[in-house]
Amino acid sequence: MAGILDLLNSDLGKTIISGVAGSTGNDSSKTSSVLTMALPVLMKAMERNASTPEGAAGLMGALQGKHDGSILNNLGGLFGGGVDDNVKQDGEKILGHVLGAKQQGVEKIIGEKSGLDAGSVANILKVAAPILMGVLGNQAKQQNVSASNGIGDLLGGMLGGSAATQEQSFLEKILDADGDGSVVDDVAGMVLGNASKKGGIGGLLGGLFGK
Repeated sequence: MAGILDLLNSDLGKTIISGVAGSTGNDSSKTSSVLTMALPVLMKAMERNASTPEGAAGLMGALQGKHDGSILNNLGGLFGGGVDDNVKQDGEKILGHVLGAKQQGVEKIIGEKSGLDAGSVANILKVAAPILMGVLGNQAKQQNVSASNGIGDLLGGMLGGSAATQEQSFLEKILDADGDGSVVDDVAGMVLGNASKKGGIGGLLGGLFGK
């Protein structure tokens, strides 16, 4: 299964990055940095939420309903005339549901590391969150995930599975940060120490969070 960061490097990913950058008025390379950091964090948070039967059922319901992947069928239309406010409001709800009280802290840390203010990061994530849900909905359809107990495996597979335990713990630490930014510096060495393993979340995060 392709991981979420493989997706960002694909043609679809490049379309998403340039569209999100254009619709939020941000530089493409900084938008790419934000998404490369934020999407794994959002998925890790979803994986946590889906660890309860209620959370898994709620996420599965969303992926089979509103977020079934159809948003990906017309990205040109989505970005063409400026992203619709309804999409952004949906994104805001997704972020609030997935990150809860940690939302501002996550946005602040990612902002510091990408060179954008937290408000710009928030705008990028509002547009990106419904697209990420669409990607997950699409993957769920392709892999015939129809029961809530399969959603954790789907998220884990796209995050890199058990082989990426260092990176997984890195994502956990970002989610548990208080927003002061220092946690990223504390654990950047841990990810960079894994530099011998190229690619995957470690390689990308190591490059992004490195000094």
